Amino acid sequence: MQNPTAPVVETRQGKLIGFTQDNVDAWCGIPYAAPPVGQWRWRSPRPPEPWEGLRPATACSASSWQSSEYCQELGGGDPGQFSEDCLYLNVWSPSSRTAPLPVMVWLHGGGFTIGAGGLPPYNGAPLARRDVVVVTLNYRLGHLGFFAHPALDGEEDRVVHNFALLDQIAALRWVQENIAAFGGDPDNITLFGESAGARSVLSLLASPLAGGLFHKAIVQSGYTLPDTPREQALKKGEALASHFGLEHATAEQLRAIPPESFWPLEAPLNIAPAPIVGDCVLPEAMLDVFFAARQHPVPIMIGSNSDEASVMAVFGIDLAGQIQKLRRERRFGLGLIRLLYPGVKGDEELGRQVCRDMAFTTMGFVVMQAQQRAGAPCWRYWFDYVAEAEHATYVNGAWHGNEVPYVFDTLGQVEPSRQYVNERDLAFAAQVADYWVNFARHASSDRDVLKGPTNWPACRKGRDVLLRLGVNKHAGFRLENRFMRARMSLFKRVMKHHVSLD
Repeated sequence: MQNPTAPVVETRQGKLIGFTQDNVDAWCGIPYAAPPVGQWRWRSPRPPEPWEGLRPATACSASSWQSSEYCQELGGGDPGQFSEDCLYLNVWSPSSRTAPLPVMVWLHGGGFTIGAGGLPPYNGAPLARRDVVVVTLNYRLGHLGFFAHPALDGEEDRVVHNFALLDQIAALRWVQENIAAFGGDPDNITLFGESAGARSVLSLLASPLAGGLFHKAIVQSGYTLPDTPREQALKKGEALASHFGLEHATAEQLRAIPPESFWPLEAPLNIAPAPIVGDCVLPEAMLDVFFAARQHPVPIMIGSNSDEASVMAVFGIDLAGQIQKLRRERRFGLGLIRLLYPGVKGDEELGRQVCRDMAFTTMGFVVMQAQQRAGAPCWRYWFDYVAEAEHATYVNGAWHGNEVPYVFDTLGQVEPSRQYVNERDLAFAAQVADYWVNFARHASSDRDVLKGPTNWPACRKGRDVLLRLGVNKHAGFRLENRFMRARMSLFKRVMKHHVSLD
């Protein structure tokens, strides 16, 4: 028998019944596109099929194919079952709703190879209690999400390689059409994401297909790795087909490869943690768009963490080796870098900071300057808080991804943090989440300051200011002018030539 108090909404496809917990209504596993299976693998997503009657929406869907072990270790939890039929989203909304509420749409990270919208850190209930509607989603991962092969060319009336980004665009279209039924305002949608999710946000800010689908953007630890050129992606696709014994593969043969065969592939057959440039989604490289200030001119919040280099080992990058390479090949460049990092001792520590800043910190500087040229506001942050019990573990600061449970205010609800957080950690997390919600609610071209423990001004023309979220790993909020300005100016000039996974 159905629970008579369970929340029911009517979408364009049909009615959904969800569940209520602690004054928040939730609906999970909502299809936003038709299953991309069989002949629909490596094609643009299609609208979801309508249904009759009341569809249960009480459990998250299967995730895209990936390594469960890797996701549990690095991606935020257990992604559950896998399927190519993975294009579903989840919605949280306060049970008491009056005026239309700001909408926050989350794109998960994981290098475009792991992750899911239903992972525990992304529980939208704590943000929804602040009177916003939260949406999280799955998108195609790995080769299912990013692929090029000559046999697939010409199947559609446009060139498509970034299927994952098209999934995200389809989800945003679904939100535009349906979110009012959940209490959300379709004219106030904030797109936010971390790592590969942040890279997705940057890509959609640069994509001609995403204009008007969101009104604000938050970029958490977006990175400067170059997009993969279409020609290179086509060659990689042919090499992958050969690996499966398909020298002159047809589209039908490629689609017959079992979906679970792709994710275990290692270099050079794995995908890069960056989209492909040269299709309808990204006709121009994301970095080139921002360098030319041609991004969609919406308010942006952007920042990164104090120990982003923690992720470099995952990509197989030897931090000390980067400095040793400079010493062999570019002694002048190394001398210049030493001037920019006074007091930093040893190749390991210098490599850690240089790689962090070239790959992550500089992205905020690039976006700030692009926003200033476009006449749009930009709020910059630097996350440097570590839970009090974990200072000895996180010696160099906040790791890549550490800010996520603070942003969602799920710290203490997810492993392993529930084992060690205290009231002061939780209070700090609540303040960070408040800033994110304030951005979603108030940020606009006319709004210069976000209210909080420290009032946070946007970077306008002539103003380069950043908010430290945590100071030397401890609680606190502090504004800093011209943050790492000399380093950022140099790295912006050279990063296109020197940031890669090679």
